Amino acid sequence: MFDYKLLLALAAVVEQGGFERAAQVLGLSQSAVSQRIKLLEARVGQPVLQRSTPPQATPLGMRLLNHVQQVRWLERDLRRVVPALADSQQPERLRIALNADSLATWWAPAVADFCAQQQVLLELVVEDQQVGLKRMRAGEVAACLCAAERPVAGARSLALGRMRYLALASPAFMARYFADGVQRTRLAQVPAIVFGPDDQLQHRYLAALGVHGHFNHHLCPSSEGFVQLALAGLGWGLVPELQVRELLAGGELVELLPGQFIDVPLYWHYWRQGGALLDGLTAALRDYGQTHLHAW
Repeated sequence: MFDYKLLLALAAVVEQGGFERAAQVLGLSQSAVSQRIKLLEARVGQPVLQRSTPPQATPLGMRLLNHVQQVRWLERDLRRVVPALADSQQPERLRIALNADSLATWWAPAVADFCAQQQVLLELVVEDQQVGLKRMRAGEVAACLCAAERPVAGARSLALGRMRYLALASPAFMARYFADGVQRTRLAQVPAIVFGPDDQLQHRYLAALGVHGHFNHHLCPSSEGFVQLALAGLGWGLVPELQVRELLAGGELVELLPGQFIDVPLYWHYWRQGGALLDGLTAALRDYGQTHLHAW
């Protein structure tokens, strides 16, 4: 039998990014949390944590995290059926990984009613849509919104729709660099804007135009800041259509090559044993995606 106090200590250290914060969440001393981790490692006969900054779960630690995560959801379902088992009046909390552009555009209205009705609090971990699934694999989150279709072991994936990205720049930028029209070969020579090292949208856009290799770019790890840089004329970049409809209509941003866009698929990943709460959130996202995202 597992001692779930030990497993919860492991989950807290990974989720909170360290022993000190884990101790605060668990209401224990830091040394007590450390002792629980050591006792867990003694019982399973191998390390469950890499003592890095922040601490990372070992392969065995990931499997234990996945297990304790799913036990949490099942316990929450049971507490709803048998209120006498509830040990707290605190709202439920779901830890979810998602990409910054979804958070900046459609995510909030998609989940607002669900969170209000179910009294759910969200803890959101922002990751690029290409890499967010690693949080699921590590057992750190209950669900993940990303561009990868294949789920991790023990999870399901649901296709929600596609986010359309347009290549945009300010009129001043266009006048400065493309007064005679956009020359595709010059796109790699003028400043672009890239969200971060994992962002490949601009690379894919240029490759579709036959432009490969290095291109000059700013790095801006903020969806809102990305748009502000484009508005200020610092560069061109791929921006979610949902985020800039009013700016396009007002002429504050313009398309580099009208009709040339990139659609990014969005998949919702959630644990098979996630319980009724996670199933309810999944249904809310599915319904919203059908009406607000581009169809497959």
